[in-house]
Amino acid sequence: MLSGRRLDLLDPTPMDIEVEDIAHGLSFVARWNGQTLGDMAYSVAEHSLLVERLYARLNPAAPAKWRLAALLHDAPEYVIGDMISPVKAAVGPNYDELDKRLAAAVHLRFGLPATIPAAVKKQIKKADKISAWMEATQIAGFSTQEANRFFGQPDPATIDGLRILLRPPTETRAAYTARHAELLKEMG
Repeated sequence: MLSGRRLDLLDPTPMDIEVEDIAHGLSFVARWNGQTLGDMAYSVAEHSLLVERLYARLNPAAPAKWRLAALLHDAPEYVIGDMISPVKAAVGPNYDELDKRLAAAVHLRFGLPATIPAAVKKQIKKADKISAWMEATQIAGFSTQEANRFFGQPDPATIDGLRILLRPPTETRAAYTARHAELLKEMG
């Protein structure tokens, strides 16, 4: 990693995880395999920032630790990349196991339980699907009807005032690390 840490992908430890490595990697990983409109790729880091905002809107009383879990929901992709769902399914359970090991190390590193409670994970997934709907309709060329079919139609109030941002990786990286620091501070 750029931090100098050496991460064993088969046996990751929390001590080898740094938020700067996560933010850097995710800000350079393109969502939708880069098949989006605009002069820049839409990064997983930008997506994660949006998912955290959506999660907070869906769960206004959620403690900072679960908002942090929402921000970190795709953190393993900083080393394993982002794959569209059909590719993940084709790769099989090995991808899922690797993702789970990395996620557990990330969670423990930042004071979260290794496994996020199912109810919280379900709400993060709901925010993730709303983000995917927004991405699909704003930058991935989907019609509203097509996005509704794949991701479900979001409540307009949940997405009011939000839009997909395309920023240089350095800006997204800075926004990600800043939000991470805010949430850690709020956690105490």
